[in-house]
Amino acid sequence: MIVPLLGLLLGILLGLLSPLTIPIQYSTYMSIAILAALDSVFGGVRSSLENTFDVEIFISGFFANAVLAAILTYIGDQLGVPIYYAAIFAFGVRLFQNFAIIRRYILAKIKRNRK
Repeated sequence: MIVPLLGLLLGILLGLLSPLTIPIQYSTYMSIAILAALDSVFGGVRSSLENTFDVEIFISGFFANAVLAAILTYIGDQLGVPIYYAAIFAFGVRLFQNFAIIRRYILAKIKRNRK
């Protein structure tokens, strides 16, 4: 469980310290990519807590989610319709669901350790 969190923190730190800037026309793509990545990380932490973590599923889901979200965003840009809202909604819902489950696992573990 600690490895995905350390990776997330390291990625955030590297992102904050790097001088890289993203052009405004790609900001939608980057926001979707970050949301897809966070969804995958939280899903990985959740599956790790449930003892069902599989690295192949994690990696394939990470890239498949990012590619699908990018395709939706690109198609929406070409049509002039914000289709990427669907990806924001789906990833956002899953992100909060996974976070709630992770929080419950951690709180249950803390309660068990106190007894």
